[in-house]
Amino acid sequence: MSIDTNFFIGVDPSGGRKSFNYAVLDQNAKLVELSGGELDDVIAFISNLPGALLAVNAAQRLSQGLVRQESIRQTLPPLHVAGRSLDMRMAEHQLRQHGINVPMTPARKELCSNWVQTGLSFYESIKQQGVLAYPAKFATHQWLETNAHAAFCVLLGQTPLQRTLIEGRLQRQLVLYEQGVNLRDPMDYFEEITRHKLLRGVLPLDHVYAPEELDAIVCAYVAFAAVRHPERMLMVGDAQEGQISLPVVELKASY
Repeated sequence: MSIDTNFFIGVDPSGGRKSFNYAVLDQNAKLVELSGGELDDVIAFISNLPGALLAVNAAQRLSQGLVRQESIRQTLPPLHVAGRSLDMRMAEHQLRQHGINVPMTPARKELCSNWVQTGLSFYESIKQQGVLAYPAKFATHQWLETNAHAAFCVLLGQTPLQRTLIEGRLQRQLVLYEQGVNLRDPMDYFEEITRHKLLRGVLPLDHVYAPEELDAIVCAYVAFAAVRHPERMLMVGDAQEGQISLPVVELKASY
């Protein structure tokens, strides 16, 4: 099922100078907006659009304890993680089985990190505004859950370099550029580097997006791909706990 919209929004509540970062792609995958703000700012921006599909880089709900159920756990390959090894959602368990190290969402809100709680609040707010889970008939505004790190893993076919390093940022920007997202060409960064600039420590960082911006952009790309290339999408996890949408047909054995 498709959605009649020209706007695809990636929302990242995981931090930075603002509580939220968001990126908007148009119907040609051109980056037309990249900004940040607080919850009310993002809600107002979304509400002013005639239609949009949002991809949110956050868990849509808490763990329902499926992984803890004996009947289900016996069907899953063993997974060895430190701490609350079973306090996670099915989607996170499945991704970790493939070497994609995503955060675990516990069953109790007070055990969640601040950014996870911010994400849960965001879902509550957009639902109150009438934004429906994708796919929904005749809804102008819809949402789906994704995970930025997992999306970069499947697009690259491997675990990306650290997101805070310039190499990791360039790598993420390049894979998005090669997917057809119309943003700044990351290779321009290298053309601007001279001996003089390097010696002085003056790097052309304005050619490279910040980590949280790249997370928002890849989420917007997931929303774009869900509509433009639904045959190349995968939903991981159980609908009861919330599924994670990724732009890939199937997962590799290991990333």
